[in-house]
Amino acid sequence: MDNNVTATQETKVTLSVQELESIIRKIVREELAAFAAQDPGTFYLDKESPLYEDMEEILKRKQSGKLKFYTHEEIWKERNVRIL
Repeated sequence: MDNNVTATQETKVTLSVQELESIIRKIVREELAAFAAQDPGTFYLDKESPLYEDMEEILKRKQSGKLKFYTHEEIWKERNVRIL
């Protein structure tokens, strides 16, 4: 067995903030779609879950009138933008 370890060259990629946001939104959409497809019925979140905490924060913002809603176009516009 050969004990030589071959070093691989690291690739660096430069992205703008808009490109990074687009990638993050795409990943979140894919993860949410996969999560929603697991059980089409009612689901319960563990109170220790970060998602549960986020949902509580959203409820507080709704009750205080501090929510900003995005249009369908604003949410999905990066779908038409090619990053790579």
